[in-house]
Amino acid sequence: MENKIAWEKYPEGNKREEVFQFAENYRKFISDCKTERACVTFFVEKAEKAGFVNLEKVIAEHTALKAGDRVYANNMGKGMALFVIGKESMEKGMNILGAHIDSPRLDLKQDPLYEDTDFAMLDTHYYGGIKKYQWVTLPLALHGVIAKKDGTVVKVNVGDKPGDPVFGVSDLLIHLSGEQLEKKAAKVIEGENLDLLIGSIPMQTEDEKVKEKVKANIMNLLSKEYGIEEEDFLSAEIEVVPAGEARDYGFDRSMIMGYGHDDRVCAYPSFEAMLVSENPEITSVCLLVDKEEIGSVGASGMQSRFFENTVAEVMAAAGSYSELALRRALANSKVLSSDVSAAFDPNFPSVMTKRNTAYFGKGLVFNKYTGSRGKGGSNDANAEYIGKLRNIMDTNEVSFQTAELGKVDQGGGGTIAYILANYGMNVIDSGVPVLNMHAPWEIISKVDLYEAYRGYIAFLKEA
Repeated sequence: MENKIAWEKYPEGNKREEVFQFAENYRKFISDCKTERACVTFFVEKAEKAGFVNLEKVIAEHTALKAGDRVYANNMGKGMALFVIGKESMEKGMNILGAHIDSPRLDLKQDPLYEDTDFAMLDTHYYGGIKKYQWVTLPLALHGVIAKKDGTVVKVNVGDKPGDPVFGVSDLLIHLSGEQLEKKAAKVIEGENLDLLIGSIPMQTEDEKVKEKVKANIMNLLSKEYGIEEEDFLSAEIEVVPAGEARDYGFDRSMIMGYGHDDRVCAYPSFEAMLVSENPEITSVCLLVDKEEIGSVGASGMQSRFFENTVAEVMAAAGSYSELALRRALANSKVLSSDVSAAFDPNFPSVMTKRNTAYFGKGLVFNKYTGSRGKGGSNDANAEYIGKLRNIMDTNEVSFQTAELGKVDQGGGGTIAYILANYGMNVIDSGVPVLNMHAPWEIISKVDLYEAYRGYIAFLKEA
């Protein structure tokens, strides 16, 4: 089956300008929000301006939720869930857009700062699935928080503001890399060699007890800037991410190159679709989670009880909670697990089958299953559910396509879909195709982003 290029629906003029304006707003978002904490801060601020109320306030004030009310829950500053209460009882289910807001990166270790041959370095541990060799010789930035013993939290953001210094991981010069180039790609750069170079000037001191003077100078600078001691790194979460803004890509500016498209390119249109959801028949939900790239574990990941507990609280505030009603609400829900798909790359055609591959410019992608090889670890959506979604998309003239994650036995991957499906929900993976997935700089098509937004709106309204 041949899918049309979605750009054809948006000729030059106002229609195309809408696509480009939505994409420009997204480009600014991923340029500024390079961590899950930054994403939640951004979304909370925008949600409150749009009339969403913190669930903690609803609970504290014993507010009774009714149809049309907007409420959100913040999960440790790393994830969140937004609800627009529907006219129907929540027991009949919810229409859920679920995406993750964490992305592959480098994390500082808990005891990261050291000196070696008059260089100050930061020790890192990579997060998620990366090709380690892609992270060397790039300008990198530091984003995150340092929690001090007195309870204060210091925000760190260095490398992206005008005039900021940047950091990086060095690589071996070509002239001495004979042995290195004989290694397999997975071994060219080892994980323990992804350490950050951050300084080289020694501290001026006559104190003979100071042996590592470059490290001491860096610590002196950090103390002046952030009021921290070296021990404060023990309770820090600092992420090392590519420095610089996302950029328009291509002469025609049809694409965006940026860090963190996986999966903020699905989280952003999911959130924006929630903002325009008003007085729905079925309760609309946008669920944004952390830790998907490492298995959805931890208190801020999809495998935690955060979402289930939040739904219970919302139902209680709406006067409809019971344990059985909660179970029914979860089981009767429908979900788009909004996550990216691998786009066909003409430079690497051998890993794809052209009939079952996602293409740039052909719209929102539905993956009936992901997993690996024999569909291992896959959700594998029901045919009846897919038929309903096809009708919704066609009725609303949303460009969409279906795909697999590469050839059988070639590899594979997963999303949060199977975790939500554990409740008995109807779930399918649905998102935007991406080139360079999990690389420091990924690429998406602006029109696919816009079709995802339109598709998510249609789903919340009609599923």
